[in-house]
Amino acid sequence: MGVIRLGRVELRVMDLERSVDYYTRIIGLEETGRSEGRVYLKAWDEYDHHSIILQQADSAGMDHFGFKVERLEDLDELEKKAEYFGVFTNRISYGTRLGEGQAVRLELPTGHFVELYHEIEHLGTPMGTLNPHPFPEPETLRGIAPHRLDHVLLTGDDVETVTRFFIEALDFRQSEKIMTVDGEMMIGSFLFKTNTAHDVAFIKGPDAKLHHAAFFVDNWYDVLKAADILTRNEVPIEVTPTRHGISRGETVYFFDPSGNRNEAFANGYMTYADFPTITWTEDKIGQGIFYHRRALIESFQKALT
Repeated sequence: MGVIRLGRVELRVMDLERSVDYYTRIIGLEETGRSEGRVYLKAWDEYDHHSIILQQADSAGMDHFGFKVERLEDLDELEKKAEYFGVFTNRISYGTRLGEGQAVRLELPTGHFVELYHEIEHLGTPMGTLNPHPFPEPETLRGIAPHRLDHVLLTGDDVETVTRFFIEALDFRQSEKIMTVDGEMMIGSFLFKTNTAHDVAFIKGPDAKLHHAAFFVDNWYDVLKAADILTRNEVPIEVTPTRHGISRGETVYFFDPSGNRNEAFANGYMTYADFPTITWTEDKIGQGIFYHRRALIESFQKALT
C-alpha cells in the first residue's frame, strides 16, 4: 500500500529534437509517444509507458518527478497525509499526460513538485513475461542502454523538513544522512521506499533545483562502457568513473544538451525495513561523494538546473 517506486521524471529541455536524439541514441531510451511540446521515453527493462518526459522549455531543469502508488485509493490517503503535514496539493486530471490517469501533485518544502499516480499504460518489455530471455536481442540495444530510471538528487534549503515529510507522510525510510560536524544540522538526506540505496535524495542548496537524474546499469564494466560511449559522442563528462562512499555505488556523471546532469549508476547496497541510517559528517563529505578522490569538485556543487 502506498508508494511503490520512482516512476518518472519530467525534464525541461531547450532543444527538444536534439534532446530526443541524445536520450534515444546515446542514453538508449525508446520513444513511446508525443504530445504537444512533450516526448515520452522508457528504458528497455521498464514496463510502463514512460519514465522520462522531455518538455520543450526556455530553461533547463525538472518540471516534476513522480512516484507510482499501489492502489488508486492510495491517492486519496496520501493526499490527506500531505495536507495534514501542511503541503499544498492539487489534482491532475485524467489524460493530462499521455497514457496516464489522474495524479495528485504536491509542492515540497524545497519548492519541487512531485506527483503521485497509479494508472499508466503498460507497454511491457521486448522479452515479455513468459519464459523471457534476460535481455533483448543485442542488436536492438543502443547507447548506454540502462535498465531503468534509478533515482533523482535535488537541492533545497530545508533538508530536515523535506526528510520528515517523506518519512511521515509518504512512509519512506532514510538510508544515509550528512550532518554538520557539530551534529546540529542535516545537510544531506538519502531516502528509499524500494530496496535500493536511495530513490530520492536532497542536499542543502538553492530551492527547487535538480542536481541529477540517474539511470541504473548493471555493473562497473557498464559504467566504464558508458564513459566510452559519452566520449565517443563528445558528451560533456563531469566526473569520470569512480565509486561513491555513500551508497557504495559506481558512477559516471555527465550533462545532457540542455545542461541537466545525468548519472549512470551501478550496484550500491540493498536496503530493507530495519536498515540503520548511516551518518556522514560534513568534513568527510568528499570521501562520501567521491570515495577515491576524497574531495568534491566545484562544478558538482554549483552546476544545478
